[in-house]
Amino acid sequence: MLPTVCCAASHWSDVSSPDTPVADAALIENHRRLTSYVGGHDDPSDPADVRAMQMVLRIEKADPPDRTDLLEAGARAVALLCLDDRSAGDGPWAPELDVWCDARIRKIARRARGAHWVAAQEVWGVTATQGSAQARAFVPGRIGDVDRRISRLQIGGTEVDGALPTQAPEHGVVLWINPELDMSVGKTAAQVGHAAMLVVRLLSVADTARWRADECPLAVRVADVARWRELLGADAAGRAVAVRDAGFTEIAPGSVTVIAEVR
Repeated sequence: MLPTVCCAASHWSDVSSPDTPVADAALIENHRRLTSYVGGHDDPSDPADVRAMQMVLRIEKADPPDRTDLLEAGARAVALLCLDDRSAGDGPWAPELDVWCDARIRKIARRARGAHWVAAQEVWGVTATQGSAQARAFVPGRIGDVDRRISRLQIGGTEVDGALPTQAPEHGVVLWINPELDMSVGKTAAQVGHAAMLVVRLLSVADTARWRADECPLAVRVADVARWRELLGADAAGRAVAVRDAGFTEIAPGSVTVIAEVR
């Protein structure tokens, strides 16, 4: 059963407002995909056939971004791509999103700077800016077909300074990171990106339309131990939604990495 949540206190709860965006056919289709996909199928025998969403984090050597800004930009880029009109119906991105969501939901985070970052903007995807940071999510596809402008970018070297806050805003989407796991910034970016997809399961179609129109605002926070236990309970009760990692890199299979909630 898909989790549900009462959004009475949500920033998007006033669905009767004249300014509320219309949930058009593309939005409804994208919402359906994000609330109904199962994923988790076995990997194909040829590693080149594995499908993944590539993400690129802009990390300039002379002026690196803040860690929280970078993670929030990455998560927002994923959400914006998944809710983009081009991802629905007869849109050019829809077939790849459909196939990807029917397989294992993989994301690969890379870093770019300078001319490589500029070149990455030419590849199909969506860029989000958050404070001092920028990140771009790309239309998922076969690992064997990744555009050279993306595949040449390093997967490592994504560490940036900055401590994640523990206090969340009063309203809105919050992606809480497990305080007991040690993950690189690149790994964490992939995990909050997945949480930004799953959180749509806690939003109605109308609330999702409002969220997208606002460019998918969200907060990334690290939970303390007590708060994490509360969030695990909320996930079990369907009031929050957890990301459980497959364990391909850095952490053990089945680890809960991020829990998304709507406040």
